[in-house]
Amino acid sequence: MSGAPHPIRRVLVANRGAVAARVIRTLRRMGLESVAVYSEADAGLPYVRAADQSVCIGPAPAAQSYLDQARLLQVARETGADAVHPGYGFLSENADFAEAVQRQGLCFIGPSPHWIRTLGHKTQARAFMAAQGMPQAASSAVLHSVQEAQAEAARIGFPVLVKPAGGGGGIGMLPAHDAPQLEAAWSKASGIAAKYFGTAELYLEKLIEAPRHIEFQVLADRHGEVRVLFERDCSVQRRHQKVVEEARPAGIPAQALADMRQLLAGLLARTGYDVIGTVEMLYTPQHGFVFLEMNTRLQVEHAVTEEITGIDIVEAQIRLAAGERMREVLPAEPVARGHAIEARIYAEDPVRFLPSPGRLDRFEMPQGEGLRVETGYAQGCSVTPFYDPMVAKLVAHGSDRTQAIARLRQALAQTRIEGVKTNIPFIERILGHADFLDLRIDTGIAQRVLAHL
Repeated sequence: MSGAPHPIRRVLVANRGAVAARVIRTLRRMGLESVAVYSEADAGLPYVRAADQSVCIGPAPAAQSYLDQARLLQVARETGADAVHPGYGFLSENADFAEAVQRQGLCFIGPSPHWIRTLGHKTQARAFMAAQGMPQAASSAVLHSVQEAQAEAARIGFPVLVKPAGGGGGIGMLPAHDAPQLEAAWSKASGIAAKYFGTAELYLEKLIEAPRHIEFQVLADRHGEVRVLFERDCSVQRRHQKVVEEARPAGIPAQALADMRQLLAGLLARTGYDVIGTVEMLYTPQHGFVFLEMNTRLQVEHAVTEEITGIDIVEAQIRLAAGERMREVLPAEPVARGHAIEARIYAEDPVRFLPSPGRLDRFEMPQGEGLRVETGYAQGCSVTPFYDPMVAKLVAHGSDRTQAIARLRQALAQTRIEGVKTNIPFIERILGHADFLDLRIDTGIAQRVLAHL
């Protein structure tokens, strides 16, 4: 898509729940009309009523509703939408959908399909980034058999991580510390990859032990200018799924962060990347930063960056996708103020992490200074088994990390959710754990906390 302005008056939000509510809120503030879509299972959710128009797109299963590209495009035509915002998840990183939106003469509020396709396949993304000078851990190309995997593991050196080439969200990633473990991991990961991503392609990556997971928020116009809105620490994970995120990462040398921001801004500007993205990296003092992947969409955890910068990332995404220049969208260089931390509250068992669908008989989220709640639910709504069980994101901002954590802990203590189990007890254990408070943080911290239950 060219950098020519694309006038936007009405936006179809091709998603559900919290992110749909989040996008609709910004559209209203910008004076733009919103069109919500919903499955039969989501008919009672608040975002459906919040939009200017709402259209049912099918039964509960995502394949028959939120992933039905033809139906979404039909609704866009029928409602006179000028643009489509994909949110996160579902079709947000589907290059074919982005192209179909553009063929219909609409603005896709995300990166150009070229970038979604280039960076969506993990080994292709790694090869592209390596050619641009991005530091990386040793890895393989796509492998076609466990025998090839064993040979590559011998070259790379154990331990290794088996990863789906078309994956995301940590799904199907399995460690292997020796040859027998690799054989078992290969068999399991290929099945998971085929089920969730439609391709069983796998590759190996050197397993960096006890890293921090650091990501860099990127905005870019369609005219060659890029801004990197600082960093987030997403090291608190269970089963490779993020649970607690912070901005900015504490305890990492400021110069190392500044150097990486400068490298990313130059690399992405030089190659012509556009609109929005997040570069995910691993960090250890021994290895520095190594490239993990790039997500070509709005991130779940964008709110912590908004809290420290005061920038509405969704508004910037919309305006940049419409062709505006960076100097119009963000006239000044971003400045980080204070510290923000976010907890993802899931309807799930806090020990086994199995989903806990049900009716929200009580759903009371706290309010107060420095607090922000993002949710797709209200009291009386049901968390169904058809979608991700996250019920809310609770964000706290403070003058420093200590104050932000204290505010989040107090807010969690005041949260009242009944009718479903939640992971709040687990989050509270994390926030009160000595390793977390004393910055002994890495991607294994959640497992260490769980081991002491």
